[in-house]
Amino acid sequence: MAAVHSIEGLIKWVRRDDWAGAFDAVFQRHVGEACRSAGIELDELADIIGDHGVSNLWGCAFEDFVSSAPDERNVADDYLKRRGWNESAGTRAYVEALRRSTMSFYEVSGIVVGESFLARDLIRGGEPIRVFERSATRSLKQWDRIAARIVTVLGKTQITGAVLAFDHRLADEALASIERLRKKARAAAIKRARLLGEPTDQDALASKATPDQVLVGAASLFSTLWLDDVLRRALNPSLPEMQNSDCEPLEFVTLHFPLQSKTKLPAIRSALDALPTLRKESDSFWNWLDPGKKARKASARNAATAQTFSTSMDDGAIVLGNVEISAKAVTLSVNSARRADRGRAMLEPVLAGLVRAPLIERQTVEQMMSAPPGRTARNAEPPPLPPDEMKRVVHRRLTDHYRRTLDEPIPALGNRSPRQAAKTAKGREKVIAWLKMLENSSGPQDPDDPIASYDFSWMWDELGASEHRR
Repeated sequence: MAAVHSIEGLIKWVRRDDWAGAFDAVFQRHVGEACRSAGIELDELADIIGDHGVSNLWGCAFEDFVSSAPDERNVADDYLKRRGWNESAGTRAYVEALRRSTMSFYEVSGIVVGESFLARDLIRGGEPIRVFERSATRSLKQWDRIAARIVTVLGKTQITGAVLAFDHRLADEALASIERLRKKARAAAIKRARLLGEPTDQDALASKATPDQVLVGAASLFSTLWLDDVLRRALNPSLPEMQNSDCEPLEFVTLHFPLQSKTKLPAIRSALDALPTLRKESDSFWNWLDPGKKARKASARNAATAQTFSTSMDDGAIVLGNVEISAKAVTLSVNSARRADRGRAMLEPVLAGLVRAPLIERQTVEQMMSAPPGRTARNAEPPPLPPDEMKRVVHRRLTDHYRRTLDEPIPALGNRSPRQAAKTAKGREKVIAWLKMLENSSGPQDPDDPIASYDFSWMWDELGASEHRR
């Protein structure tokens, strides 16, 4: 995401003895607090977050240093005065724009890969602006949130070199922090006005504690929040709490029932076909369904602390597990210990005399994720469908799933369905945030993934929110 203009001369100027000490202080302001909280030294940072992460933070501090307050002695002013004659018109214009810039917080939309994207300022407000930048559009996704500087150089709007990407949870924390800064600045302005005997009404305070004034000193806040989050995840890696649709801890359990020596497969099939909760998909595979129940809502408490994983059929029936038969065993696969017990109690009576006691395999989410990735890839069969047909099938299934979701209770919407929530102004705001979160989290980086090309616009249309999708 580097700027197209070469500013090597300005970078070298910052490293001169008369500026290096002041810049080091700014860099410490950007990274020092997070490093101290994590209990690490600055020279350990690259080993933990990588050279690219450190370089990006250095860029944030550099741009903050270059854009220091107008009444301060400034490195960009000094450089342009003493060496500007040696730079191109484009580079001089870029340095001047950077000198006047302010880091803010933006929401990304309208991405044209290889060309541009729309950026909505979440702090200063206003309409989205079109930003022309090639490389960033290849990594950004719809509704990403970034801390960045947007400048106009010789008539072209672009981002500068340092960009910090925030997930939606951290973005909300950043916005709340900026709002707290604004309130503190306003309270200080009121106190100062009272001491000086000046008016403290709304009109008198309109020019004080504005978003622009707050953002001038907030660049290091973005760096601190971003680095603190990265270090916390790097030094204390942990998975979120995961549960199935019954709110049971996620654990992958497989029960292998070895066949008795004289057991014939037709007898096994007949026994399984007789179970009303099993839906036959082939001569060797059955889905175990939750009888008469559709996708159920999670409690608000569980939804706030855990991720829920659920598999359902096209008619909305919840899949509790799978049963598969081979020449040597009947295998039950489920995603919780309790479902394993229920499944065993379901199968053993009908398979009595046909199978022996099961062998049980258990795998936690952590164990599954730590397994060598190549093991699955080597044993995987190639896709049975051509790419275009696979995309069509995936898109159809996604549409079926999301169409049901529009009428199901969503914890983030106060356990109301999206259609119900969209009927009120306050509910519509929550629906828009939910749609953005859904679309952003469903946007993989791999352009060959069928999900990458899925169009969510129909959901915005059906919920009456299409005018907000930009």
